[in-house]
Amino acid sequence: MKETVIQFGEGNFLRGFFDYFLHNLNKKGLYEGKAVVVQPIAMGRAEELNDCDCKYNLYLRGIQNGEIIKEHTFVESISRCIDPYKSYEDYMALADNPDFRFIVSNTTEAGIEFVESCKLEDKPALSFPGKLTQLLYRRYKNNLKGFVILACELIDNNGTELKKCVMKYADLWNLGDDFKAWLESENHFINTLVDRIVTGYPNDETKDIHPDDKFLDTAEIFHLWVIEGDFEDEFPLKKAGFNVIWTDDAKPYKKTKVRILNGSHTTLVAGALLMGIETVGDAMNNELTNKFLDHCLQNEILPTIGASESNIAFAGSVLDRFRNPFIQHKWRSIVLNCVSKFAVRVLPTLLEYKQQNGSYPKGLSMALAYLIRFYKQDEPVDAQDVIEAMKNDSIADILANTALWQADLSDMTDMITEYYNKIDELGAKGAMEWILSE
Repeated sequence: MKETVIQFGEGNFLRGFFDYFLHNLNKKGLYEGKAVVVQPIAMGRAEELNDCDCKYNLYLRGIQNGEIIKEHTFVESISRCIDPYKSYEDYMALADNPDFRFIVSNTTEAGIEFVESCKLEDKPALSFPGKLTQLLYRRYKNNLKGFVILACELIDNNGTELKKCVMKYADLWNLGDDFKAWLESENHFINTLVDRIVTGYPNDETKDIHPDDKFLDTAEIFHLWVIEGDFEDEFPLKKAGFNVIWTDDAKPYKKTKVRILNGSHTTLVAGALLMGIETVGDAMNNELTNKFLDHCLQNEILPTIGASESNIAFAGSVLDRFRNPFIQHKWRSIVLNCVSKFAVRVLPTLLEYKQQNGSYPKGLSMALAYLIRFYKQDEPVDAQDVIEAMKNDSIADILANTALWQADLSDMTDMITEYYNKIDELGAKGAMEWILSE
């Protein structure tokens, strides 16, 4: 089978998401093409993946409509892996093959970065956008068609930001106006939103079934891919039955995901940890934290962003995902850098609720009090200046610190102080019981 996709990233997520889609498209006869994986950083697993012929077992497990669903796939959609740090010419030769049409990437949130020290002559450039520019420039010199570039990094406007970096390299390296015009006219830098929890190599009995599979991967059954544009004719994901949305604007879908899924995590994380609850699943099995989250979702988050059928359905799927017994999602990983997460995921809902109703929502406000308490009492992992401000400053100063929240929350001082004192007086559990009785 010919190679048609260049994939930057060999990690668990793309193997449990995109490569699974590609495998099924091939098996269903809807698309013919395999992916060549490019290792985006110097320390990677390209050689190991080649050693196992780029094939691996994937287990999808979760809850749908109250039922446990399990699915096993032996994924065969990757043809080979290239480490550009060891085989730079093999990497650049990808630009010579006219069969390549799609580029997909997941290089982590830090991957889409412009590093000014990168040079065209580097073998390869240090940054992912630098490597991509090298490849695109050779493609242009070959007088070949450009690519559909599907960025899957978890940042706003991922495709647009990637394009900005490539354009900066075109200017920095003096690659010419004709190349920049080719980038504009022949290439599509696509913003996408991805949603699937991929847990990677399992810690349960599944690993005993395939003891020799170093790339054994596990993920939840749920998936969503929102893609700006419409290339369904070339890459028929919807026809294959996948939960893919081609759209002109991914922003509303991102708002729904961030406010409901990520917002729920961030709302509950500090309170759960202060109560000694270590995983999301344990919180869902705890009557009190389950009731608190349900209150915040049903009475504060959904009414604020719009309780449409699709939003209600998504909220229901989120709760199923949180209850997934196969995923041990630890609150300690969710609480990392939690002040900035709260500012993006929860605070907009909290402020919009106040604008719509004239008062702040009690549940989300209690979540903020829990967050302040957690930073003062525990050992948070965050930027040092954030930790120092949260630990040492008064509640009034914390809420007035616009660098933390991108807003002045001084008018919440009395409310948050009251809630904080309730945590001090009643404990985390007692304070949650109190706020629900209010």
